[in-house]
Amino acid sequence: MLDYKKYITIEPGKRSGKPCIRGLRITVYDVLNMLADEMSFKEITNDFPKITEQDILACLAYAADKEHKIIRLSA
Repeated sequence: MLDYKKYITIEPGKRSGKPCIRGLRITVYDVLNMLADEMSFKEITNDFPKITEQDILACLAYAADKEHKIIRLSA
């Protein structure tokens, strides 16, 4: 799995401390929501030129890791 820690940052003063892409003001949630709305990687990178396909994969890896940790805690 991609090492999302190289791409996802959390800064208390930015977007209320939500996980963002490389210090930008675009959150992991924003990207996941775009994907859930059936936007392609290409559409996202066209709309947000500072985001790369690696950034999008990092968002997916971050979400997968968080989901995995939730499942382990509830077991």
